[in-house]
Amino acid sequence: MFPFRHLAAALLCTLSLGAGAQSPGVSRDEIRVGSIQDLSGPIAMLGSPVRDGMLLRFEDANAAGGVHGRRLRLLVEDAGYDPKRAVLAARKLIQRDRVFAFLANLGTPVVMATMPMVVEAGRPHLFPFSPHESTYLPLHPLKFQMFAPYQDYMAAATRHMVDSKGYTRSCLLYQDDDYGLEVMKGVEAGLQEVGQVLHERTSYKRGATDLSSQVARLRAAGCDFVVLATVVRETVAAMAEARKTGWNVDMLVTASGYSAQTHELGGAAVEGLYGVAVLPHPYADGASPALAAWIERYRARFGAAPNVWSAMGYTVADLFVQAAERAGPELSTASFVAALENLHTDADIFGGPRYRFSAHDHLGNRHGRLAQIRDGRWQLISDYLH
Repeated sequence: MFPFRHLAAALLCTLSLGAGAQSPGVSRDEIRVGSIQDLSGPIAMLGSPVRDGMLLRFEDANAAGGVHGRRLRLLVEDAGYDPKRAVLAARKLIQRDRVFAFLANLGTPVVMATMPMVVEAGRPHLFPFSPHESTYLPLHPLKFQMFAPYQDYMAAATRHMVDSKGYTRSCLLYQDDDYGLEVMKGVEAGLQEVGQVLHERTSYKRGATDLSSQVARLRAAGCDFVVLATVVRETVAAMAEARKTGWNVDMLVTASGYSAQTHELGGAAVEGLYGVAVLPHPYADGASPALAAWIERYRARFGAAPNVWSAMGYTVADLFVQAAERAGPELSTASFVAALENLHTDADIFGGPRYRFSAHDHLGNRHGRLAQIRDGRWQLISDYLH
């Protein structure tokens, strides 16, 4: 990790140059944006729709003439959810491709490994799929986040579940990395607010497929509520193992497991699972006319139905487009940051929150909602939790 004073000096230099010179990744007719996704690893089922959602929004912008006449070009590198590969990907996008900004990098381990490189290089680090506190704090001109942080929304969700269901022995199954530890902090904070402590906890290594020993440990501890700091595949594995052994304990998964793939892969085993929702799933059944039209455009472009990760990919790209448009024809890092710090969005077709950024607050949304898998699909069951 480089000293913060060096980062600050480099940043001031970058922003001052950006005000009067062409920023990297910006030419007369193009804006290059980089993204590090998982297209081949354990969360590729999330990375591919995120990429496709971003591509569709950029293609929509380009079809409308681009941003002040510049076409948007998305350069995606596959890191396979591997921090070491992600560092190489970030270096390529910075040095060889000279992207203007990084958008929606996927996965907390990947983000923790690459975010320092990105901001040191003077590139905006925008809306990573990692609701980790460090993606927006301490306040930094180049770091922006739109997803409610793990600690905040898991504290609220845990407190709400315990209050409403009367659990007394809450437990945690978590991925043994920054993602899991952030969730743990939120769960512990929520339990503290209701006068309880975490009864039992057990971890697994990233990419693990057999969670039988962890589930057995939690069951032996007498847990009556289990929080899952898992992603899709591990969420299904944990619930399937519990149900196979006849253990019907209530489980709550973070937004990282809130995906249509969870019930598509898990079937009856995941029925009743609770999850924290970022926005409603874009199911075609019951969709508004605007959302239905978007679903059909997505399906025609990519040959598959969109899911919530597709919608989030489209949303993060839309925030980039809105800020770039407001930055004006003389796009620079400084003008882009200034525009984003004054961006307040309206309601969108997906039913997501309104995002608000300012010079003093680079986190666009702080709250999540609860959902539950009922009859094979996610249904929202609460308003935003505070």
